[in-house]
Amino acid sequence: QVQLVESGGGLVQAGGSLRLSCVASGSILHINDMAWYRQAPGKQRDFIARIASGGNTNYVDSVKDRFTISRDNAKNTVYLQMNSLKPEDTAVYYCNADGQYGDYWTSPRPFNSWGQGTQVTVSS
Repeated sequence: QVQLVESGGGLVQAGGSLRLSCVASGSILHINDMAWYRQAPGKQRDFIARIASGGNTNYVDSVKDRFTISRDNAKNTVYLQMNSLKPEDTAVYYCNADGQYGDYWTSPRPFNSWGQGTQVTVSS
């Protein structure tokens, strides 16, 4: 099993910045894609950004010029740098990762894990 834990959320003024972090733990052999999603009150969970193991990225248009996704493979961590925040960015932000896990005693197994989410609130 692989667990993901997000951190870095909080309350900020419009125009401010936050950096979210998501750390994966467990018997990880390899992480493929890592991604960020968000869910605002009364809305569905939407894709924001993803980054592949090789570093290729893609973003939803609404955040493309303001947010940057990155990863540190040595730390099993994905980041989301959020600049020029707007009130409409207010949401619970979730990270997602897929890959393979295992140990000396077991063969590799696939995983697809979600974090519990971190609240981001942007005030005007």
